[in-house]
Amino acid sequence: MKIVVLDGYTLNPGDLSWEALNAFGELIIYDRTPFDNNTIINRIGNADIVLTNKTPIDKEVIEKSSNIKYIGVLATGYNVVDIDSAKNNSVIVTNVPAYSTQSVAQYTMALLLEMCHHVGDHNHDVKSGKWTKSPDFSFWNSPLIELEGKTMGIVGFGSIGQATAKIAQAFGLTIVTHSRTINRTLESQTCKYVTLDELFKQSDIISLHCPLTEGTKNIINAQNIEKMKTGVKIINTSRGALINEVDLKKALESEKVSEAALDVVSSEPISANNVLLNTKNCIITPHIAWAPKEARNRLMLQAIKNLEAFIKKQPINVVN
Repeated sequence: MKIVVLDGYTLNPGDLSWEALNAFGELIIYDRTPFDNNTIINRIGNADIVLTNKTPIDKEVIEKSSNIKYIGVLATGYNVVDIDSAKNNSVIVTNVPAYSTQSVAQYTMALLLEMCHHVGDHNHDVKSGKWTKSPDFSFWNSPLIELEGKTMGIVGFGSIGQATAKIAQAFGLTIVTHSRTINRTLESQTCKYVTLDELFKQSDIISLHCPLTEGTKNIINAQNIEKMKTGVKIINTSRGALINEVDLKKALESEKVSEAALDVVSSEPISANNVLLNTKNCIITPHIAWAPKEARNRLMLQAIKNLEAFIKKQPINVVN
């Protein structure tokens, strides 16, 4: 059995091990594969098993790689694979759910705390000598914000949304959430389901944790921003296309949205002409919420379990 990993570097830049995959057959690992079908097809060759993170596997690739029996997506989102074509060609596709729940929830709060305290900016000011020259024992270069008593709106209340809510409640935040599925047992005095319009209206902070679908694409747009409180803060650690970036830029410039903190953008890596790159009060980080070693190790172990289950003809985490 031949196994090809098309883009292994982001999962394992060298601090994890692929060794367990060797037990299943001949293993070929590419750190990165250009998003070019001819290259992808050539690299897959006669492989039975293909593992991919972000390298797309479309209908043409599937049909011209006729030996493929299994595609393992090294992520939770699996839109990089043409699911219908895989199903039509009897190719099993699996993903790895929930491996990054705690990491993404933690990172969401890191972004929020940075917006509240601007730790990085204040550290820079101290190192550049501003505190040394200050006539006062204390100074700050931007408003400092206490979270106690404020409201966080969480769009999407799956495992990551729930984990984020748990941490946020510990900071004294009240949670309002909107989700495709409702589990009333999760409601409490400090957490309740509301309509999306109510969430926009009530929230001091909005954090996105929903999947990207036709219904959620550009959910943060001019029309919905208008419903929000003036001065709202927006966090996105989910999918970049949930936000209309032109509309967010305008809202940041008008200060309708006071700050935004984004770990994802519409096109990644971010393009040099992305409208948010030079927009004030907008923190952008390079899609790293999922990436602590602990989370990547869980991803690796589950991907191996997925493949092992497939080989035993008892596949798990099948998405098609």
